[in-house]
Amino acid sequence: MRRTFFAALLSGVACLTSLPAALAQTTAQPDAAAQTEEDPPALLVADKVFITPERVLIAEGNVEAYQGDVRLRARKVTFDRENGQLKIEGPIRLDQGGTSTILADAAELDKGLQNGLLISARMVFDQQVQLAAHQMTRVGGRYTQLYKTSATSCHVCEDGRPPLWQIRARKVTHDQLERQLYFEDAQFRILDVPVFYFPALRLPDPTLERATGFLVPSIRTTSQLETGVKVPYFFKLGDHRDLTLTPYLSPRTRTLEYRYRQAFKNGRIHIEGAHTRDDLQPGETRGYLFGRGWFNLKNDYRLTFDVKAASDDAYLADYGLPDFDRLRSEIALTRIKRDTAFRVGFIHYKSLRDSDNEGEFPARILDVNYQKRFFPTTLGGEVRLGLTAHGHKRPSNEDLVGRDVARATVDAEWLRTWTFASGLRAESEIGASVDGFRIRDDSTFPEETLRTTPRAAFTLRYPMIKRERTGATQYIEPIAQIGWTNVSDTDVPNDESNFVEFDQGNLLSLTRFPAEDKREDGATAVLGLNWARYDPRGWQAFATIGQVFRDTTDPSFSKSSGLGGHASDLLLAGQIKLDQGFGLTARGLLNSDFNFSKAELRGEWDAERGGLSGSYVWLGRDPAEDRDLAVSEIWLNGRYEMTENWTTRSDIRYDFKDSRPISAGFGLAYQNECVTVNLTVRRRYTSSSTIEPSTDFGFTVALTGYAVDSGQKKYRRTCS
Repeated sequence: MRRTFFAALLSGVACLTSLPAALAQTTAQPDAAAQTEEDPPALLVADKVFITPERVLIAEGNVEAYQGDVRLRARKVTFDRENGQLKIEGPIRLDQGGTSTILADAAELDKGLQNGLLISARMVFDQQVQLAAHQMTRVGGRYTQLYKTSATSCHVCEDGRPPLWQIRARKVTHDQLERQLYFEDAQFRILDVPVFYFPALRLPDPTLERATGFLVPSIRTTSQLETGVKVPYFFKLGDHRDLTLTPYLSPRTRTLEYRYRQAFKNGRIHIEGAHTRDDLQPGETRGYLFGRGWFNLKNDYRLTFDVKAASDDAYLADYGLPDFDRLRSEIALTRIKRDTAFRVGFIHYKSLRDSDNEGEFPARILDVNYQKRFFPTTLGGEVRLGLTAHGHKRPSNEDLVGRDVARATVDAEWLRTWTFASGLRAESEIGASVDGFRIRDDSTFPEETLRTTPRAAFTLRYPMIKRERTGATQYIEPIAQIGWTNVSDTDVPNDESNFVEFDQGNLLSLTRFPAEDKREDGATAVLGLNWARYDPRGWQAFATIGQVFRDTTDPSFSKSSGLGGHASDLLLAGQIKLDQGFGLTARGLLNSDFNFSKAELRGEWDAERGGLSGSYVWLGRDPAEDRDLAVSEIWLNGRYEMTENWTTRSDIRYDFKDSRPISAGFGLAYQNECVTVNLTVRRRYTSSSTIEPSTDFGFTVALTGYAVDSGQKKYRRTCS
């Protein structure tokens, strides 16, 4: 009888927790006698347990009952087996799985365990959202009704002070199956002051992750569009797809934003965009469309796409979207295995720059790459075979400016490494490539060109390690390389390799051009040094220095590339990391006049209550890289938690050459366990023929707890 009593006790009360698991259990086992041997073991603990002559089981004093993840605590429990009546005297506390808790003064359930009554009850979801009611009833095994209810996700103090916000309602019905809360005659109150009245209101159960309904609205004010309101509405279109529509209305714009997401068994898609009619370009329809996704196909192939389109050059900047200066769309098919790699992609570019002529800009590009490697036992080392195909087409058909190029490359190389007993490491590379070009709409180059480029390199490294008495470890590695390439024909256009970066990654490369349309020619020698230090106190330091020497100069390298002349600029790179969250990285090219042609400095500091990160870039004047003036800019981003609830963020981009800011932003956020408030201000100072300087203000207020997982328990307010 004790087992029957306990099964009935937990089945009956658990049905009040409004959890689908409890519903399934109650529906499948409407009677206590339906418990099977598969139920988890039950345990009842009390100061006193006895059975009366009338066959009534009574447990008194510190009653605790356990079964699975369900735990019940009460002062007294009475179970009458004949009529099935279950009475519980409180204070009552029922916990299930840490996601739902019911508190009450008293409870009574009927024989079917589908209907019941709780007095002075409180329902708590996820230890945050709570519904307090004078009376709670269970109807039909599915609905829980609460009368004279107060609902909030704010911390409620026992001294009677009202929470920051709450919803007062005459009646609240919780649908356990649909996981929805229905409010009747509801008032939204701030500090117990009525602000809004709703005859009827529906909110999702906090345990429901996705539900159709309104999302957090926001207010946006800009100098161009004035003050407007965004009110997003979320449509749940099933378990694997959804749609969000966001009307954006202001005195100067009427915009409908949209976002569609769908998850497939073998992929994902995400599409967002907007349709706009505004006063900035009267009579014209404006908008944008961004889409991305991926699909896993048979035989380990993967299809990806990333589409970006905008109606005009200024739309993204006008509406505070990512400020791209060129829109890149691509669809690609890839297959990566241990010893093979294949990729084919079609790319489309649309320029948003004033300086770009659309007709002269390579808008359509096709890339095909295939590589396979072997490990022959007779030769040793590794053999790599590669096939590359590339083509780009300009919209214009005019001579010179409308040049179209197609290229195919076959490449083979053999790599071998030897490590000697002294620690000396030797590396060899022997290879050759064949490039075929077909050129159209440019009379200065032959229509077809076949080019061969054999190459070879031999590298020596001597890594050394020193352990200091302090426990620190130093690593130093001198590097020397001799290389040779022979390009048979250089009479091909340079469309893909106009911007060359000289850094640690390509110090030992035989060609430092980013694409195969240009290759380095002649004999070269490289000297370099790598150094590192690891301190037991937690900090680390790294440094690289290197220089390239060549027998003949290569006019294909631009002035600021650092690779022109018989001797390249001196490559200097270093990094330091401290265990306090501080890091600093620097890289530069130092020429023979002891001036930097390029320099970059990046730093970051991250602490518990704040952080700072930034970058500084110096680029010398170089018309070959479309840079008629030197560039000297700094980016700074910072955050600081003033208190547990208040956080500030700011960023700035400043042009030292022109002595003016490019953009700046500031944000202030307040967050606790039940509300998040964000205020942002951003100013864009740059201008062009299509874009005007503008200021953007943003303001949002989110009530967390109802289908919004804030996860910020450290922000919980106190009652002091």
